[in-house]
Amino acid sequence: MVDETDVRELIERPVYPTALGASSLKTITLLGADLAQDVMGEVGFGELAFWLATQRRPTPGETRVFEAVLAALADHGFTPTAIVTRLTYLSAPDSVQGALAAGLLGGGSRFLGVTEDCGRFLHDVLTGAEGPLPTDDAGWDALALKTVRVQREARRFVPGLGHHVHKEGDPRTPRLLEIAAEEGLFGPHLSLFAAIGRVHPQVLGKQLPLNGAGVCGAALADLGLPMELLRGFALLARTAGLIGQLAEELRHSVASGVFLSVDLNNRSVDPDPYLSDPLTHHDTDGGRHG
Repeated sequence: MVDETDVRELIERPVYPTALGASSLKTITLLGADLAQDVMGEVGFGELAFWLATQRRPTPGETRVFEAVLAALADHGFTPTAIVTRLTYLSAPDSVQGALAAGLLGGGSRFLGVTEDCGRFLHDVLTGAEGPLPTDDAGWDALALKTVRVQREARRFVPGLGHHVHKEGDPRTPRLLEIAAEEGLFGPHLSLFAAIGRVHPQVLGKQLPLNGAGVCGAALADLGLPMELLRGFALLARTAGLIGQLAEELRHSVASGVFLSVDLNNRSVDPDPYLSDPLTHHDTDGGRHG
C-alpha cells in the first residue's frame, strides 16, 4: 500500500524544468546531449555559448560570425575595465574572481555596453519602420537618413557612431561586415548600421567611424540572439581579455605603477562644496524655494 503522506509529497513537490545541465549518478547531460561523449572535445566554446543562449545548435556560419564578435570584443588595451581589473588584483591578489568581477562591472554605456545599446537601437528602428524593410542600398540609406535626423533633432547620440581612438575608421567594423556577408548573415541590423555609416555626414556635417562595439551589436542582433543578453556576450568576450590582462600583470605589473603615480603625485586643494540644484534645495525651515 502506498503511504498517503508520500503521495502528497510527490504531488506537492516543486518542479524546476531546465534544458541545460542535469546530472545523474553516471552521466551529465547538457542541452539534451551527453556532456562527456558528445560535447567535450567535439564542440568549441564559442559554439557552446551560442547553443546555451539559444538552445539550438548554431550553423557553422553563425558560429563563425559569433566567434568573430567575441574576438573583436575580447580586449582593447588599457581601457578602464582592464585597469580596474589590474588594480583590484594588486589590492587583493587572493581574489582573482574579485578582479575579474571589477572589470566586468565596468561594462556600461561607454565601454562594452555600446554593443547592447546599438543592437537595441537598430532593432527599435526596424520594428518601428512603416511598411516592408528596404531591399537595396538606396532604401536603407533613406531609412538611415531619417533615423539620424530624428536622433539629431532629439539631441541624442546614435549608438555605435564614433570612437575616441579610431577616428578614421575602426578596423574591426569592415572585417565583421565582410565575415557576415561571406556567411550570408548580413541581415537588416547590419544593413541599417552600414547605411548609417554612409549617410550620417549629411546630417551631422562630419564623418564619424562606425565603432567595433556597435557593429558587434548589429551582428549579434542579426544572429537572432536575445536583445536583453547582448551586453552579456560582450562581457563573455571581455572575460577572456581580462584573464589575459591578469596573466600579463603577473609577469609585468602595470597596476603598481598606476597606483604609485596617483599616490605620489596627488596634491591637496581647498574643498569644493557641492551646490545642490536650486529647484531641489530646501530652506532651513523646511520650505522649498520656488
